[in-house]
Amino acid sequence: MIILIYLFVLLWEEAQGWGFKNGIFHNSIWLEQAAGVYHREARSGKYKLTYAEAKAVCEFEGGRLATYKQLEAARKIGFHVCAAGWMAKGRVGYPIVKPGPNCGFGKTGIIDYGVRLNRSERWDAYCFNPHAKECGGVFTDPKQIFKSPGFPNEYEDNQVCYWHIRLKYGQRIHLSFLDFDIEDDPGCLADYVEIYDSYDDIHGFVGRYCGDELPEDIISTGNVMTLKFLSDASVTAGGFQIKYVAVDPVSKSSQGKNTSTTTGNTNFLAGRFSHL
Repeated sequence: MIILIYLFVLLWEEAQGWGFKNGIFHNSIWLEQAAGVYHREARSGKYKLTYAEAKAVCEFEGGRLATYKQLEAARKIGFHVCAAGWMAKGRVGYPIVKPGPNCGFGKTGIIDYGVRLNRSERWDAYCFNPHAKECGGVFTDPKQIFKSPGFPNEYEDNQVCYWHIRLKYGQRIHLSFLDFDIEDDPGCLADYVEIYDSYDDIHGFVGRYCGDELPEDIISTGNVMTLKFLSDASVTAGGFQIKYVAVDPVSKSSQGKNTSTTTGNTNFLAGRFSHL
């Protein structure tokens, strides 16, 4: 019985890695890195790219539009996105691992719209580049320091980076900001760092950060955390260094006491979080 309960917990944790974001049902970002295939949409939103624009998005990152076979290979290891996108040779489709009534017509596999004669149709894009990730990564070590691309030099425009931290079951992640200088604007809409207290960038939103003041330390509620860094097409800054260490779970008596936020020149959209 204990084994069955343990297996159920593991399956449930895996299920929590799936969800809706911006109207798109997808799974954890690390699968994109593992497969070399990743989903992109226009900065203006879903289904905004012509075929030529989709090619340009992939080529800008040093990649190319994924082929049907490459997208299917990614799907077989769990890559799932409920959003149709351009592939090589003008094909459109999307990968389904878990069928649902509102996505994939109840089927699994590549939902294939075929080769589109009208290349001015607007969809998302599926890119392929297994060596394109100049930033981001998956960390399992008990401690690590990671930096914005090019640090201590300024980061570049049009960066999208994901860092995923997964520690041993029962541990928590103590996140500290060592250096922080991100283009400042009132809503953190241009350049920003986002933190998620979860295995992906869907659940557990903690906050969006920009400016030049160090955000306060953050402690995860579990053994996983995801960070996203995005820069737009203009104005850069010095970047950041972030450190994490594995810590023992916070005692119940100390939970919920520290709920203040940082002030000064740091702007962020705060979610649930914990400080030391």
